[in-house]
Amino acid sequence: MNQLEKLAIHGGKPIRNSLLSYGSQWVTEEDIATVVETMQSPFLTQGPRIAEFESRVAEESGAQYAVAFCNGTAALHGAMFAAGIEKGDEVITSPLTFAATSNSVLYQGGTPVFSDINPQTYLLDLEAVHTSITPRTKAVVPVDFSGQPVNMQAFRALADKHGLVYIQDAAHSLGASYDGKVVGSVADMTMFSFHPVKPVTTAEGGIIVTNNEEYYEKLLRFRSHGITKDSRWMEGDSEGPWYYQMVELGYNYRMTDIQAALGVAQIGRLPELLSRRNEIAQQYDRAFAGLEHAGLLWRPTVDKQAMSGWHLYVLSLNLENLKAGRREVYEALQAENLGVNVHYIPVYLHPYYKKLGYTKGICPQAEKLYETFITIPLFPKMSDEDVKDVTAAVEKVLSFFARS
Repeated sequence: MNQLEKLAIHGGKPIRNSLLSYGSQWVTEEDIATVVETMQSPFLTQGPRIAEFESRVAEESGAQYAVAFCNGTAALHGAMFAAGIEKGDEVITSPLTFAATSNSVLYQGGTPVFSDINPQTYLLDLEAVHTSITPRTKAVVPVDFSGQPVNMQAFRALADKHGLVYIQDAAHSLGASYDGKVVGSVADMTMFSFHPVKPVTTAEGGIIVTNNEEYYEKLLRFRSHGITKDSRWMEGDSEGPWYYQMVELGYNYRMTDIQAALGVAQIGRLPELLSRRNEIAQQYDRAFAGLEHAGLLWRPTVDKQAMSGWHLYVLSLNLENLKAGRREVYEALQAENLGVNVHYIPVYLHPYYKKLGYTKGICPQAEKLYETFITIPLFPKMSDEDVKDVTAAVEKVLSFFARS
């Protein structure tokens, strides 16, 4: 491509005529038919589709139990409740995540402790976690950033050694695996998200999978006001088959059968959806090898033992070799009709967290990398022509801004 080709932001012709979002759902006619069938059934909520969806997700993730929630944030909140997080407890997590991860700790009165990331994988660094553990640490919550799973066995060993609850934020990584172990089979509790841009969708939704029966029962109560009909948790004798008691302070975090019906249809397509994500990531890897060799960017690095879910494809710009900052590159790509994004602002840099006493400099690797990140489109419904448009736009913009 001609290095001097005029960019769309400067009045040139854009690579695409219409915007390509960074992520999007893929809902088929079969998916819609499953939802319509449920809408015509006696149950719109608290019906049989919930249990069916939970069973399918548990099976896919190698877990014994699953509890569905109205969204991933609610699911994380439930995990913190089940883990017994309360005031005075510290929970170690990554700064490169959506705010919900650490917000769920705050909901329970706990204190999020942000530990730095590995600059190659962008995942929570195990050695940094070791140095963050104190007598008040109660749980560790690594995040499968971009769909790449953390070294689950290593985090399992760390949690066991220090007596911590291991909660995996796998919002991005349903169906992924590490060293042959599927995500969901190792942690005490694992959260998956079903937002429209995630591996499968229920429009909004989340789930916790676990092999721990005690956590499972706590999660069931928590998502439904803390109410139970189970005599094991009730005081006194039952007054009849209608009788229930509120035994804990829970929330109305239930998923509907309509959401679950879409999830049931989507989960059956998970292998197809993951396969396509991996195909697109491989096409990007090949296309951007030259730009990486030219010193203009770094491609994502995947641990050799990991099979990524490829929720996101995050480029890291080598700004030293560009005549433009990240914002200029971002806006130039937008003008070429690429719906680029940035994942994520380190959580503790948000104003609310600053008010809590968090300061810049806590996680220097995360802060440095954040300044270079741009997320490009990646979702299964993309065509090969879409992929070519993305690579052409990135090459066009970075070649224009290259210093030499």
